[in-house]
Formats: sequence, C-alpha cells, structure tokens
Amino acid sequence: MTKAEKVNDILAILEHYYPHPAIPLHHKDAYTLLISVLLSAQCTDERVNKTTPSLFKQADNPYDMVKMSVDEIREIIKPCGLSPMKSKGIYGLSKILIDKYDGKVPNTFEALEELPAVGHKTASVVMTQWFGVPAFPVDTHIHRLAYRWGLSNGKSVEQTEKDLKRLIPESKWNKAHLQIIYFGREYCPARGHVWETCPICSKYMRKDLRD
Repeated sequence: MTKAEKVNDILAILEHYYPHPAIPLHHKDAYTLLISVLLSAQCTDERVNKTTPSLFKQADNPYDMVKMSVDEIREIIKPCGLSPMKSKGIYGLSKILIDKYDGKVPNTFEALEELPAVGHKTASVVMTQWFGVPAFPVDTHIHRLAYRWGLSNGKSVEQTEKDLKRLIPESKWNKAHLQIIYFGREYCPARGHVWETCPICSKYMRKDLRD
C-alpha cells in the first residue's frame, strides 16, 4: 500500500465516524473565537466552554475587555490554567486590536501571530475556522496521532504540520483537523488505548508502538 492510499483510507475512516465535525469552542465572532482558542492552550475545550460565558458576559469585544483590569480577567479565566500569561495576553491583544485594527480581528497569519499570547496554532485555528483560509492547526493531540499512525516522524509540531499539509489535500485540511481531534478523544486516547480495537491503529499503528 502506498502512502497516498493509506492517507486516503484514514481520511475515509475519519469521514465515516465524523462526517460533520462541529467547531468545539463556543463563539459568535472572530474575537470570541480568538479568545477561546487562546484560553484552550493546555486546557480542555470543555473547560474553556464553561469559563467563557462568564468572561463574555462582561466583555465579548475588545472595547469592553480593556475596561477590565488584567487581574479581573485573570480571576475569571483561572479554571483554564496559565491565567497570569493568558490574562495579560487577552488584555494586550484587545488593546492592539482597538489601536491598530479598529477593534476587528485581522485576517492574516502574520498580523495574528504578532498579537500577544497568539502563536501559530491559535492563528491557524482562527484563520481556518472563522475566515475560511486553508490551514492545518496542529495541537499536541494531532501531533501524537500523526506519529502513532506513521504520517509524521514526530520530531516537532512544525514538522507534523508540514507532513500533514503535504499528505492531505488542501481542500480537506480544516475538516480533517477537526475529525482527527474528535477521533483521538473517542477512539485513540493517549492513555488506556487499546490499539487492536481502534479503527485506525488496528490497521496503521507504528509497529514499534504496538505492545
């Protein structure tokens, strides 16, 4: 079997299990999505979705956000972890959006990645899920599964992103990114994984990772 055939089969399996993957983070516009993705770093989407209603009730736009202090923001987002860094980032990026972009979220990777606490992965999620620009955000889960399935060498998140972009058609990037996340949670977890019963690992798991 060629690499292309393997990738096509994996995509077909993902399509079978998750034909309509929803965006996991609750949001209503580019700004609330940006804040939610920022909060999701080293935190579950479920916890972010429980935390953001309190934050967005007080400030769901940059103008209201900068009326709050960094400490007030931090107190609300504490359940998401890394709150000192994230609260400074949220306040700082909100100020920049007002000063530089008329309160709007910019729609380029470069502009997004210049914002405080916004890395390449966060920018990629906003670009693809809100602006519809092809991107393949790679978090630790996708990085782990791409290695487990033999789609990347696992050297770095950056390398995994390059490999997946090369192997998967651009038109499927956004959907495949979400499908892999959902599949990993339900069928291919990091711990307690039984590879023999996993629809993908039973066929494609690296031999050196098998028990």
